[in-house]
Amino acid sequence: MTTQLVKQVAHTCIFARDLDAVETFYRVVCGVAPKFDFKRGDDRIGFYLDFGHRTFVEVFLKGESRFDESNQINHICFETDDIDAFMANAKSKGVTVTDKKLGVDHTWQCWLADPSGVKLEIFQYTENSMQFGPDGVDCQVDW
Repeated sequence: MTTQLVKQVAHTCIFARDLDAVETFYRVVCGVAPKFDFKRGDDRIGFYLDFGHRTFVEVFLKGESRFDESNQINHICFETDDIDAFMANAKSKGVTVTDKKLGVDHTWQCWLADPSGVKLEIFQYTENSMQFGPDGVDCQVDW
């Protein structure tokens, strides 16, 4: 029997051509407002939507020149309670995994890809993770 290392889907990251239009859609159609904004300096480059029960959608602006009508999903993120055990297991199976790092949202993360090339982010929340803090704050990116 295999030990389950993933707790649930944490978020799906999508691209937006127009952040305001996408935010309005999720506010009006789904009744969900941004939990926090991603900013690079003063520029808003994305936001995080809280759908409840530790399930989120991450939205980032994607420029016109790079926008592909068939590729708006950037990656899927899985939540784990033990990122180190997840990484050790993946590596023991010959899977390439990035080093663990603390993200700008104060959540541990690492990255890998499935055999089809789908990007997977692995999250382990911390007591300071912005996903569970106050609404309406800004998350300054460093990339």
